[in-house]
Amino acid sequence: MPIDPKLLDDLRVRREKVMLSGGQDKIDKRHEKGELTARDRMNSLFEEGSFTEIGMHTTHNCHNFGMERKYIPGDGVISGFGLVNGRPVACAASDFLAQGGSLGYMHARKIADAQSYALKAGIPMVTMNDSGGARLQEGVAALSGFGTIFHQNVLASGVVPQISMILGPCAGGAAYSPALTDFIIMRKTGNAGMYITGPKVIEQVTYEKCTMDEIGSAAIHASVSGNVHFVADSDEHAIAILKHLLTYLPSNNTEDPPHELGHPLDLGADPGMNDIIPEDNRTPLDVQKVIAHLVDEGSFFEVQRDFAPNVVVGFGRICGVVVGIIANQPNVKAGCLDIDASDKAARFIRFCNAFNTPLVNLVDVPGFLPGKHQERGGIIRHGAKMIFAYSSATVPKVTVILRKAYGGAYIAMCCKDLGADAVYAWPGAEIAVMGAEGAVPVLYGRELKGIEDPAAKAARQSELLSEYREAFYNPYAAAALDMVTDVINPAETRARVALTLRTLLNKKETRPAKKHGNIPL
Repeated sequence: MPIDPKLLDDLRVRREKVMLSGGQDKIDKRHEKGELTARDRMNSLFEEGSFTEIGMHTTHNCHNFGMERKYIPGDGVISGFGLVNGRPVACAASDFLAQGGSLGYMHARKIADAQSYALKAGIPMVTMNDSGGARLQEGVAALSGFGTIFHQNVLASGVVPQISMILGPCAGGAAYSPALTDFIIMRKTGNAGMYITGPKVIEQVTYEKCTMDEIGSAAIHASVSGNVHFVADSDEHAIAILKHLLTYLPSNNTEDPPHELGHPLDLGADPGMNDIIPEDNRTPLDVQKVIAHLVDEGSFFEVQRDFAPNVVVGFGRICGVVVGIIANQPNVKAGCLDIDASDKAARFIRFCNAFNTPLVNLVDVPGFLPGKHQERGGIIRHGAKMIFAYSSATVPKVTVILRKAYGGAYIAMCCKDLGADAVYAWPGAEIAVMGAEGAVPVLYGRELKGIEDPAAKAARQSELLSEYREAFYNPYAAAALDMVTDVINPAETRARVALTLRTLLNKKETRPAKKHGNIPL
């Protein structure tokens, strides 16, 4: 028998009611402000007709404070799965038009269902945050919902990529879920904001006055707190960033990144690399220019561009192979590693290792940043995160020493002893415990002190500097001790790195059995 038309009509009416969310008037007002609704965002993300919704007809379970008479379409969240550029992705989007997108117990269950589906299916999980926070009428049930989501975030960590989008308010406990994910994309316009306590509460408790922009804006989180990885101009821009990011990521930790191995392996020289190197090693070198010559044209996708810019991290392709790049930036703080740079690099290294992405390290570092603030802020602990991250990583690791590589920072940037599979050095590279200007007075201070004539003393110091550099600074001294694989012409860098990566794609490395290491957090 054919299905009863009344049943189909009832289904259509129920779906339309949910699809209209807070009503056509609210939808129109949203569009007038140039913002997308939750369903608009889903439609922009997924290929047409591919989205399957989870829990469309879910309703809240609250019977307090008049909520039993309140209808909340979809309980304020849309969740499900579909195709993004042909690849399956799971997603949950807060619906601000339905009770302010507030989180209740069933709302949280819908998000957790999408998270669980992503984990079982081995596909990326995306959350679009635009919510007024916990639903006060549900009390502890709302808090239970947050806990369920956080637990799912942790279960999925390192198994499937997790990406958060801040497209509206994200306050209080809601902010912890994005913090547990791998990448955060935040819109800088409209009412997008992320914070634990707002300005009014801060002033009431600490008497400290501040604005929302000072604590919760995209600019602050991208440059000061380091919480945000990408800043978007609009909802559409945020979704475009998300789609581009996914082109570098595998769907889960059992797969390789989407390498393009059909790309020809170009082993030719690149004379342009030599042209960008300053004659004097003390002249800053813009490492972005080195990266541009190293990767396939236009393929570098920088992560956390505005946070700790003295180290550059991001994804790229080298002759088709997807890589994670970690590079010192001499144009900022002379390329020194500091607290924020260490945190930024270590977390990126650990993401790449979790998702089978080879690491390419470009070294031009005079050391860790000195100073009372750094020491009191725990530079020892933070710097140790890089050492831990690199040592733990079992993916292919290729290091290129461009110019300076001094002291502990030389080690922390993935020297051979931390497990680098290949270490290449340019002919002008300086590898040493410290700069020659600082080392010579320490080593030869007594001799220099005995020379009374200032001119003779300066001449002798210049001789000692030259001798010290010749003996210890050139890369051949490190190569003689098997710490450098080869000293190469800078023009050969791309070819050497590309070939090395291709030979390492099947790398296997086992580690001692353990539950997990204890990274110095």
